[in-house]
Amino acid sequence: MRLSLRAGERIYINGAVLRVDRKVAIELLNDATFLLESHVLQAEEATTPLRQLYFAAQTMLIDPGQAEAGRALYDGIRAGLLATTGEAVLRDGLGTAHALVEAGRLFEALKLIRGLYPLEAALMAAGTAPAAPVPALAALGRRTRGVERHRERGAGRPPAAGRRSASPALPALDPEA
Repeated sequence: MRLSLRAGERIYINGAVLRVDRKVAIELLNDATFLLESHVLQAEEATTPLRQLYFAAQTMLIDPGQAEAGRALYDGIRAGLLATTGEAVLRDGLGTAHALVEAGRLFEALKLIRGLYPLEAALMAAGTAPAAPVPALAALGRRTRGVERHRERGAGRPPAAGRRSASPALPALDPEA
């Protein structure tokens, strides 16, 4: 698989956060789990049931250390959605996403869940959307703090002559951070 990244863009590969300093193309020669920065959902953006489901699945993909907790949260949100909606297209989408998660194809599951956002928005506008708020999302978002701490350690050093300083770290997934 070939990925093209712009200068300053980040990508999560197998739980590691990489940032490129110039436009670059990366070719993955073997199986790897990855997520582009533009597809990363922050905890404070997980304001609807499907976005909460996406966040839980995303956690399983980008943070292997939190995969078990992310899976438990995913299963709970999915069960809540299935219990509160009769919309056939949404239920079918949730079933397909679940099959992808079970098969370890989390990237495809995330893509499918994102594709259900317009349907969820239409259901919410009509007042028939499922309501399944999950306050436990903040606990999963704590992992990125380690990334920030790592970046902060070098923050006291001035950049080398002729070099730009590093861009700020990704914001914490925890809205209380």
